[in-house]
Amino acid sequence: MKISFLGGTGTVTGSKYLIQFNGKNYLVDCGLFQGLKALRLRNWEPLPIPANAIEAVVLTHAHIDHSGYLPLLVKNGFRGPIYATVGTTGLAKIMLPDSGYLQEEDAQFINKHRLSKHSPALPLYTQADAERTLAYFKPTPWNTEVNLAPQLRFSFQPAGHIVGASMVRFEFNHRSIIFSGDLGRPHSPIVPAPFYPTYVDYLVVESTYGGRTHPKENPLETLKRYLQATLNRQGTVLIPAFAIGRAQELLYLLSKLKAAHEIPDVPIYLNSPMAIDATRLYCDFLRNLTLTPAECDAICNVAKFVTSVEASKRLNTSTDPCVIISASGMATGGRVLHHLKFLAPNPKNLVLFSGFQAAGTRGEAMLHGVKEVRIHGAMVPIRCEVASIDSLSAHADENEILGWLQQFKKPPRMTFLTHGEPIASEALRQKIEWDLKWACNIPDYLETIDFN
Repeated sequence: MKISFLGGTGTVTGSKYLIQFNGKNYLVDCGLFQGLKALRLRNWEPLPIPANAIEAVVLTHAHIDHSGYLPLLVKNGFRGPIYATVGTTGLAKIMLPDSGYLQEEDAQFINKHRLSKHSPALPLYTQADAERTLAYFKPTPWNTEVNLAPQLRFSFQPAGHIVGASMVRFEFNHRSIIFSGDLGRPHSPIVPAPFYPTYVDYLVVESTYGGRTHPKENPLETLKRYLQATLNRQGTVLIPAFAIGRAQELLYLLSKLKAAHEIPDVPIYLNSPMAIDATRLYCDFLRNLTLTPAECDAICNVAKFVTSVEASKRLNTSTDPCVIISASGMATGGRVLHHLKFLAPNPKNLVLFSGFQAAGTRGEAMLHGVKEVRIHGAMVPIRCEVASIDSLSAHADENEILGWLQQFKKPPRMTFLTHGEPIASEALRQKIEWDLKWACNIPDYLETIDFN
C-alpha cells in the first residue's frame, strides 16, 4: 500500500489522501482548498492521477474542506462509489449543491464587475455538477465492514464533530490504518464523544489545535456577555458561522439564553439557506445526537429563518438591534459578506466570530485588527467591535487529542499529523514524541509513503 497526501498538509483545508493498493486507486476525503490564494489555486491543478482512474472515495464527513472537490472529480470523469455515513450523505445533499451555487454566483459577480483577468471567469464547478455527484453516494452504517478489494476493507466509527462525522479504519494485508477525519470533543452539547480505538498499525490524525487548548470559559456566559453589551447599546450582532455544526450549536445556546430571559428580547435571524436546511436535518438525525426532542425543537424555533434574497437585503436596512447568524464562518463568501459591508463600519455593532479562522481569510484579518477588508472589489472600513468565542470549536484541542491517543493499548508503528497549520502540527508532534514516546511524522504536500 502507498498513501499520497494530496491535501490537508501544512493547512487545515483540502484534505485528500490517495491510497494505492494492488494497482487500484482510492481516495479518503476529497476536500476543497480554502483561505490563501496560493492554496485556492491548488483546486485548479490536476490530481496526480486521472479522475476516472479512481475506484472509490471514502468520505469522513461533509464539511467542504473534506468533500467540496467531489463535484469536480465527477466532472472530470470519476464514476465510482462515494462511501459515507447516512448522516454525511444527508448533509452532502445540502452542502455540495450550495457549494456549486456559490461557485457560480462568485463567477457571475466577478464577471459583472470585471474583477478578474480571465474573461469570462468560470466557476470551478456548477450546482448541476454537484447535484450529479449525489447519485454516486453509497450511505454506509457505522461499524460495518465494506470490502473494496481482496485484502482491502474499511469501516466507519463515530468521530463526534458534526452529524455523521467518522473516522475510517482500513484493514489491508493483516495490517491496519485509521484516518481520524476531524475529531470531535468529548463533551459536546450536541454530538456524542468520538469512538476510542484501542489498536492500529498506522494512524493519520488531524492537528488543527496542536499547541493550543480551548479556553475553560463557559460559551453560554461568554455569548451572553457579548450580546448584552451590544444589544444594550442598540447595536446589531453579526455572527459568521459555519453552516453545519456551528450554526446549530449557536442556536442551542441562544435558545437557552432566550428561555432564561438572560438577553434582551430582540429578533434572531438565521440567514444561510444551507444552515437552515442543516438545522432541519439535525432533528431528523436525533438518534445520533445528545439532544432531547424538546431541545431540538428549541433550536429550530429560536430564530427566524431568512429564506429569500429580498428578506436578507431588508436586514441591512433595519436600524433595530438584532442578532444575525450567517455563513460563511471565516467570512470568505456567502450572505455574511453583504451584512459585513453594512454593519462593519458602525461602531455600535459587533462581529462575533465563532470558530477557527484559517490564514488568509477575512475572519483572520479582522481578528488581527485590520482597519479595512476588501469585499466584492471595494474596501470596507472596520469600525465595529470584533471579537471571538474560542470555546465553541467542534475540533478536539491538543489535550483532548492526546487523551484520545492515550486510549490505544500500544503505539502505532507511525502516526502522521495532517490538517493543521505548520506551527500547530509541529507542536503536536513534539507533544506526542515527548509525552507518549510515539514515532511521529508530518507529511509534506504530495508526499507518498510506501507501507510495503
